Amino acid sequence: MRLHHYSIHTERTYCEWIKRYVHFHKMQSRQDLSNGEKKIESFLTHLAVEENVSPATQNQAMNALVFLYKKILGVALDGEISAVRSKKKERIPVVMTREEVAAVIGAMSNTSQLTVKLMYGSGLRISEAIRLRVQDLDLKYKTVTVRSGKGDKDRVTSFPVSVIPFLLEHLARVKTIHQQDLSEGYGEVFLPHALSRKYPNAAKQWGWQYVFPANGRSKDPRSGKIRRHHIDPSVINKAIKVAVSKIGLTKRISAHSFRHSFATHLLEKGHDIRTIQALLGHTDVSTTMIYTHVLQQGGFGVASPLDDLKIG
Repeated sequence: MRLHHYSIHTERTYCEWIKRYVHFHKMQSRQDLSNGEKKIESFLTHLAVEENVSPATQNQAMNALVFLYKKILGVALDGEISAVRSKKKERIPVVMTREEVAAVIGAMSNTSQLTVKLMYGSGLRISEAIRLRVQDLDLKYKTVTVRSGKGDKDRVTSFPVSVIPFLLEHLARVKTIHQQDLSEGYGEVFLPHALSRKYPNAAKQWGWQYVFPANGRSKDPRSGKIRRHHIDPSVINKAIKVAVSKIGLTKRISAHSFRHSFATHLLEKGHDIRTIQALLGHTDVSTTMIYTHVLQQGGFGVASPLDDLKIG
C-alpha cells in the first residue's frame, strides 16, 4: 500500500476489511482465499443485508478486497461479482445561517476557532484544514492550496482576509514552537511520498511545518521517528460540539456543516455553481447541486397552503 502512496488511514482501513473478510469466511489458510469472486460477493451481500452499511462503506470494503486479490495475491478477478448493493439514502446537508455560523464561531476560542474560520471561509474539510502547511497559505494572492485532497487531488480555494491578523499571530506562536523543537534536536515534520529523499532538509524547513501542530511530539507509526504531527481532528470536533451546546443550537452540527454552509452561502450571493464546484473540489457538478435546495425556500420553493388561510 505504501508503494502505491496510500495514506496510513487507508492502510488501517483496508487491513481491517481484509481481517473481517477472513473471519467472515473462517479462513484458515492461503488456499481458503480461492474462488474470490463468490466469497467477495457473499461478504458484500452480508454487509448490505445483515449489517445495513452505506453504499460508501460497501464500496470501501470492495476496494480493499480487490486490492487484496489483484495487488497482493496477484489473482485476477475475472468472474462477475453480483452482490446485493446497499441502498443509497438521499441526505440533505445540514446548513447553518450566517448568524448561526457567527454564533458558533464566536463561542469558540484559540486554535479551534481559527481552524473553523478557515473551514468555513475556504470550504475545507476538517482533514484538509488540519493538514495545511505554512507554504499552502498565500496571504498576498489570498488563496489556500489544498494538497492531496479527496481523490488525491490538489486545488486552490478562497482565503478569508479577515483571519489574516489572527493567523499571523498564531503562526508566530507556531514558529516559536518549531524553533524550540529544532533547538532540542527535533523539528522534523512528515513529508508525503518520496519528498524526504528528494529534499533531505525540507522536513525541518519552516514552510513545510503544519499550520495547526499538535501540542506534543509523538512517534511516527511508520518510521518510528519522533515528530510533531498536526492537531488531531477530535480536538476540533469536541470544540464544535461544546460551542453548539453553549449557544443552544438544535441543528445537528458537525465539522462538515461549515463546508456545507460555505457552499450554500456562496450560492445565495449569486456565485456560479461551476465556480463553487471548483472551490470545493467536486469531480461532478451534480454533487455541488445539492446545495441549491436551501435557495428554494420551503420544499421545492412551494409556499405552504396554510399561509394562505385567514384564521381568526
